[in-house]
Amino acid sequence: MLELKTPNEIAAMAVTGAFIAELLDDLAHRARVGVNLLDLEHRARQLITQRGAASCYWDYAPSFGRGPFRNVICLSVNDAVLHGLPHDYALRDGDLLSMDIAVAIDGWVADSARSLIVGEPRPEDQRLIEATEKALAAGIAAALPGNRLGDISAAIGSVAADYGYPVNTEFGGHGLGRTMHEDPHVPNVGRAGRGLQLRPGLTLALEPWFAAGTDTIVYDPDGWTIRSADGSRTAHSEHTIAITDGPPRVLTSREHITASRP
Repeated sequence: MLELKTPNEIAAMAVTGAFIAELLDDLAHRARVGVNLLDLEHRARQLITQRGAASCYWDYAPSFGRGPFRNVICLSVNDAVLHGLPHDYALRDGDLLSMDIAVAIDGWVADSARSLIVGEPRPEDQRLIEATEKALAAGIAAALPGNRLGDISAAIGSVAADYGYPVNTEFGGHGLGRTMHEDPHVPNVGRAGRGLQLRPGLTLALEPWFAAGTDTIVYDPDGWTIRSADGSRTAHSEHTIAITDGPPRVLTSREHITASRP
């Protein structure tokens, strides 16, 4: 069921979104060569506890996972892109790390992800991250009242095509608010002018993610971590947004991605 949020409810989600942005900034500064993924997980737990927030991931048990997820953040490295299970791994020079987190504060959820390079970057990895960020910005710019859900998907998919990256359609963006996953599903490729009409009060998590060489995914034995089937590197960018009477409001905003009219 689709639930439109009131301005006060969107403001409450923005409080959660601001916290998530700060948390990801904190972890991004700590993600250096030699730092263990479990250290980042424990830091995220510490920050969530200090804020009085609640993890949306802890005990999450969807049909595609294996048992309840017992971490508060997804940390995916190199060819891993989604639902990366934090484990005993020390980051290496040149690793591409994707961090994805959703929390609730006072019952209102926000969800965000970003990718970064640890140590010395490879140009091809920088390009891959750039593509997800530009796709996210394009999707946000298309999130105008009266537009259709397909306009968002088409904008994201167009950027992927411009960069030459294939798009997987099994996982994409989604509605959210009182829970982490609400209607509608937001594919990362689609046809403009099709689908649900966007209305003020609709809140969405947009999350373009691309693998450099394939649109096919495989799962690790842990039952959670999703990787590119060909071992190519991956990247993931995500914001929580609200449809308004004008330009979309980015509830998990960061300086390097802005929302504006096309």
